[in-house]
Amino acid sequence: MKRTVLYDTHLSLGAKMAPFAGWEMPIQYPAGPIEEHRLVRRSAGLFDTSHMGRFRVYGPGSTQLLDRLLTARLSDLSVGFSRYSLLLREDGGVLDDLFVYRLGEEEWFIVVNASNTEKDFAWFQQWAAKEGPVQLENLSFRFGMIAFQGPKALELLTQITTNEKGDRWTPPERFGWSWVWIANHSDLSTRVRCLVGRTGYTGEDGVEIFPPWDRTPLVWESILSSAQKLGIEAGPAGLAARDSLRFEPGFALYGHELSEDITPVEASLLWACDLEKPFVGREAVLRRKEKGPKEKLVTFVMEEQAVPRAGYAVTDEGGNTVGKVVTGLYAPTIDAFAGNAFVPTDLAISGKTLYIVVRGARKKARVVKRPLYKPAYRT
Repeated sequence: MKRTVLYDTHLSLGAKMAPFAGWEMPIQYPAGPIEEHRLVRRSAGLFDTSHMGRFRVYGPGSTQLLDRLLTARLSDLSVGFSRYSLLLREDGGVLDDLFVYRLGEEEWFIVVNASNTEKDFAWFQQWAAKEGPVQLENLSFRFGMIAFQGPKALELLTQITTNEKGDRWTPPERFGWSWVWIANHSDLSTRVRCLVGRTGYTGEDGVEIFPPWDRTPLVWESILSSAQKLGIEAGPAGLAARDSLRFEPGFALYGHELSEDITPVEASLLWACDLEKPFVGREAVLRRKEKGPKEKLVTFVMEEQAVPRAGYAVTDEGGNTVGKVVTGLYAPTIDAFAGNAFVPTDLAISGKTLYIVVRGARKKARVVKRPLYKPAYRT
């Protein structure tokens, strides 16, 4: 298994490590995933996301190429901003979901899921070969990636971050990015130049930070040390908390709500597809949308005491198997066991009763409206 540059840091913090997408990653720290989840919701949590893939696409024709490959429209995205998008096969199946940052008129930075890094890069290479001068670089081991999320995250960062001119950094608006210098509080000798995007996948405000790979531990330490000095509650959070945090606001996770066998129609992600412009997979998505999907993604909350797990069968009131759970967990913010499942469209209605088969027993659940949680800055 691969290890991120923060591996030793995680061990020093007492992290429980486990395999994830070919990497040895921190699943939780001594405080536990529920407390880590709540810390992010009330203040700020720091995540190692260096296992994710990072590409640079640049040169004449790069904008045209990416606008053709991605479901989001990129031609109208201003330099200094980013956008969420999907990458589809010709038949509409989802190869990946990703964030794309516009660094220049013909320069792009793309963040993809760890499990899909090699597959995605090969896909971009295949299409770039048809476009001539388009250049691609896999930067996954040249830049680290950490996410600092929560209502207090920006408050802390503005006190330890300066812009390129040396002035105190003013965070960009949501989905904006900038080059900055991050230093330990009052210690400029520790400063590191990073790309910072006001993005994230927890439902909270915050940033994703991209330092040079070998300087990532210094930035991690600067953030946690500065938080302690400034009296801002912050701490590390593992992948278990990241999963429950992304689930509550309704964000998809590749390999669960998304796969090559699922189109944006079933996954309720048509909002991420600009159907007014051509892109690979568009015709298949339009056909599926017009025909109507046989099944759709729903969120449910357990009404009987039971823990749903990914892969568990879903039945209707008559006991017929109608689908399966793709995400199941305890959602700390709403204090309930809940999950996502794909079920027939006639059951994908808020208030409908489903049954989750847990260790051979059918346990009652109710379909609910998403999202389960919406942070203050989005209300």
